[in-house]
Amino acid sequence: MARISTPCVSYCWTDPDHGLCEGCGRTRDELAKWCFITEDERLAIMAELKERLALALAGKAKRNAAQ
Repeated sequence: MARISTPCVSYCWTDPDHGLCEGCGRTRDELAKWCFITEDERLAIMAELKERLALALAGKAKRNAAQ
């Protein structure tokens, strides 16, 4: 059986503000269906995660600075 590709870094916490896991950047929906989607789908999602998480965290920092 082939290993499933995963971006998991073993820091799992979904931020309620942006809805992403702060460890890997996946959405709750992506986390739930990860074992059921194809390897190509996983790789496509993984290609977006670094930028997605960076944008979400930058937005959160900007909101916090404005408070």
